[in-house]
Amino acid sequence: MSPDSAVLAAAQTLQTSVLGRLKQAFVGKDEIIDLMGVALAAGENLFLLGPPGTAKSALVHELGRHLESRTFDYLLTRFTEPNELFGPFDIRRLREGDLVTNTEGMLPEADLVFLDELLNANSAILNSLLMVLNERVFRRGRETRRIPALMVAGASNHLPEDEALRALFDRFLLRVRCGPVPDRSLPAVLEAGWRLESTDRPAPVLSAEDVRSIQQAARLVDLSDVRDEFVSLIVQLRQAGVAISDRRAVRLQRTVAGSALLAGRTTARISDLWVFAHLWDREEQIEIIAALVRDVLDRAGPSLGDHPRAHGPEAPDPEALASALGGLSQRLATALPGDTAPADELRRLTARLEWVPNPETRQALQEQAAALWRQVEGSTAPQARLSV
Repeated sequence: MSPDSAVLAAAQTLQTSVLGRLKQAFVGKDEIIDLMGVALAAGENLFLLGPPGTAKSALVHELGRHLESRTFDYLLTRFTEPNELFGPFDIRRLREGDLVTNTEGMLPEADLVFLDELLNANSAILNSLLMVLNERVFRRGRETRRIPALMVAGASNHLPEDEALRALFDRFLLRVRCGPVPDRSLPAVLEAGWRLESTDRPAPVLSAEDVRSIQQAARLVDLSDVRDEFVSLIVQLRQAGVAISDRRAVRLQRTVAGSALLAGRTTARISDLWVFAHLWDREEQIEIIAALVRDVLDRAGPSLGDHPRAHGPEAPDPEALASALGGLSQRLATALPGDTAPADELRRLTARLEWVPNPETRQALQEQAAALWRQVEGSTAPQARLSV
């Protein structure tokens, strides 16, 4: 059984009339918007890493304006209490001896949820949030109910360090950086922002139920053509030091299916594995994972009907490459004999250096990589190694 034509039409409306309009309104945010679309189609959670003022909450709110849906957003602090997210106890029921939460207008009744400064979550709300993120269930005392959340987006300007917060972060399958746009794009940002503020609220083009039908249809997408490459890529990422649990691997299938549906297909392709590039746990992993995923996509080659993000521009970030090389130096210093993972990682990073546009920056990074090869091999690295 495969998704019917009505669901495919709804998925195309989401891709063109919702995500397409968001891309027109938010300059330089295409990657984030495409990931929001996949997360929405798959029923998964999205984490945005970036400083305040980079349109994170605005993106979620504007998405909600194009859908017939209810949006809940909240800025978490270390002192946020459960009542602030889930609602207070119903006083009338409390007088009767029942502990029932009045959730009207709160997170348990929202279709889209945005939690800013997510990693400020404290132990008082942590367990409830984990249930919401993983199972779409709200539990408080003896009270348990399903919630309608289609997608939860979380944001922070840093990554988790505390172990309890790592568990929370792990529930966000897809991760993406959200930073300020380059100075050269500032005029376009100002124009788009002014236009967005001066236009009337758009009429919703899809209902929450339409999105739920897309999420249900994603489970019917045929993944058989990508299964072998899917498994191979999971293994490669694990060997490169990316922590992908069996649970995350299973859920990742939904995002691959969501990519296929948004591209108008009921069968997944290798190109739909572009979502793997957003499984990183640390910033220094971003370029490494991107190189692995790009190798897989390049071998398959572009085809008509691929998701547009599969072959988007991917010039490497020089700062991220420098950070990754610096982190690798520390790993090499403590590597055990016979551990080939650091050398494999260095090989992938070296391959990315050729794509750095600025010649001087590229040369500096290549010299940094050459020094690391000497550290790996205990002697001068062959010049040919720089073009691996």
